[in-house]
Amino acid sequence: MRAAFGLAATALLLAGCGDSGALRGAGPTATAVGPVDLWPQLPPASTPALDFGVTDTETIKGITAAGDDIHRVDPLNVVRAEVAAHPDVYSGPHAVYRQTRDRLKDCGTQGTPDGKCPLLRAYYRDLTGDGKDDMVLGIRFPGNQLAVRVYTFEHHRLVQVMGTADSVVSVELAGRDVIIRSPSTLPGYEFRTVWSWDPHQHAMLASRDEILRVRTAFRGRPASPVPSESAW
Repeated sequence: MRAAFGLAATALLLAGCGDSGALRGAGPTATAVGPVDLWPQLPPASTPALDFGVTDTETIKGITAAGDDIHRVDPLNVVRAEVAAHPDVYSGPHAVYRQTRDRLKDCGTQGTPDGKCPLLRAYYRDLTGDGKDDMVLGIRFPGNQLAVRVYTFEHHRLVQVMGTADSVVSVELAGRDVIIRSPSTLPGYEFRTVWSWDPHQHAMLASRDEILRVRTAFRGRPASPVPSESAW
């Protein structure tokens, strides 16, 4: 028995000595290729490129709240203030958003969406990082478009820090980002734009714009993006 035990112990020691724990190669790897500067002889650009990442901020006149608490703001009054400030697109006989203005009368009191009211439910999230909630509004526009607005208080004034309108598949809040998915004319793909707060511009900017391949919708459910693939 003692001899058998000694043989077993020796075998274990020999097995342990076969692996020193040192690093071992994983086989050949591809050679790293650095970036290549194309057409270095081109002169510097003289004018800036079209920048879709810039948004205009706008102070909403006549809207205040005790303690700058945006939860006390009536979303319907905010939309009415926007309509009053932009009669060229909301009021004239050829105004593109006249139908939206007319349907505001279908909204309930205190901004509650009711029936054909174009104002959707308000959402609240701290998007600017100041520790206070901001307000996200959705307004239905003609042509199946959705306007997305973000408002915050700055120096006791209500300021719109994001405004965009487009055909929309979905709108999401993720952390401090607003993510908008929009249909693409390219079959099987959709656009996804991420809007993020920029403290230098004091505005929500389109920080990332992608076109993604999406799975085919099934039984009426919206298609979902394929996370591992991107066209650019």
